[in-house]
This record gives sequence, structure tokens and C-alpha cells, in this order.
Amino acid sequence: MNLPNGKLTNGLIIANVAVFLILWIFGWQDEAVLRGGFFPIRLSDGFPELDAIGGLVPAWLTPLSSAFLHGGMMHIAFNMLMLLFCGRFVEQALGPQLMALLYLVGAYAASLAEFAFNGDSVIPVVGASGAISAILGSYALLFARNDVKPVGPFPGYMVRIAWLTLAWIGIQLMIGIASRGSLTGIAIYAHIGGFVAGLFLTRPLLQWRFKNA
Repeated sequence: MNLPNGKLTNGLIIANVAVFLILWIFGWQDEAVLRGGFFPIRLSDGFPELDAIGGLVPAWLTPLSSAFLHGGMMHIAFNMLMLLFCGRFVEQALGPQLMALLYLVGAYAASLAEFAFNGDSVIPVVGASGAISAILGSYALLFARNDVKPVGPFPGYMVRIAWLTLAWIGIQLMIGIASRGSLTGIAIYAHIGGFVAGLFLTRPLLQWRFKNA
């Protein structure tokens, strides 16, 4: 497969890998997760035990900071591969500025989805997979080849979004069950939130790009 160029995609990969290597080399991974990871409970009731540590990234910024933290070599390797192979195509379609916006919104949509379903969780959510899920959603919508017919008042592209959403939810449920025997230990709601954000933002972003071209 010939991948198109993608300066933003390359930059995101370099930034993620650089952060991971620096934290790993100096043994700062746990400290970084405590200070910059996304703890859903911090958006509602707060986390006094954590707040007492001091020097925390503000809760409203942790959806972004946590997207540059990874739990291990396999975690970051899988995420970066997905970003490499899908991000460059999405960047070619949307342009780097709008893809950056998509990535940012995906990170926040992922965290908000996790908060909506696990708002009292004290388990940190880390990794770029929520933001990358938005890129995957955009890629799936942009490069799906099958024609989807309208259903009642819903146009074909909305039906496609619905089918892709259901398929992605099913995939996340199966991954969660297969990986741990339960739905714990994997941020499936974050993946779903990011993916759905990508699906719904792609069309408006495309229209915006070519309207202002």
C-alpha cells in the first residue's frame, strides 16, 4: 500500500513516541499517569487523595494530556500503527488543520464518553486510542466503498454512520470480553465516543474545507 504524505500524522507519531521514550527512560511513567492521566471522577466529585499530591494537570486538560501517555510498548505500538495507516489518508482528505481539530475533538469526546458511563471511576484512562478512534471513524466513512441506500427520511450517509457505529460498538464489546473476560480494563466507551465523533465531524469538516478552498 502506498501511503500518502502526512506531516501532521508524522508529527503526532513522533510526539507520542518521544513522550513515551522520555518517560520510560527516566522511569516517570507512573508519575506522569498520576499527574496527567484522565481520572473520570475528577470531572465530578473530585479526587482529594490525588489532589493532595499537587502539580496535577487541570482536570479539563487531562483528556489531551492523557492522549500522550501509554501503558506499555504494545499499547503505543498498536496505536501508532493505526494512526500511521489511517491518519495519512484522513489528513490527505481533510488537510492537516482540520485533521488536528478532529484529533483534538476525538480526544475530548472519548474522555466525555468514558465519564458519562464511568463518572465515579478512579482508574486512569491513558492512550491516544480515543483520539485515534476519531481518525478511524473518519477513515471508515471516507473510504467505505459500498453504497448505502436511504432508509425512510434518513439519507444514505446517516444510515452509513448508524451501521458503522453499531459495528464499532460490537467490535469494542468483543475486544473487552476477549481481553479480560469482562468489560473492565479497556476503555471501550472512550473508543466508542471518539469513533462516533469522527463519524459525525467528517462531513462538516469536508464541506468546510472545500467551501473555503
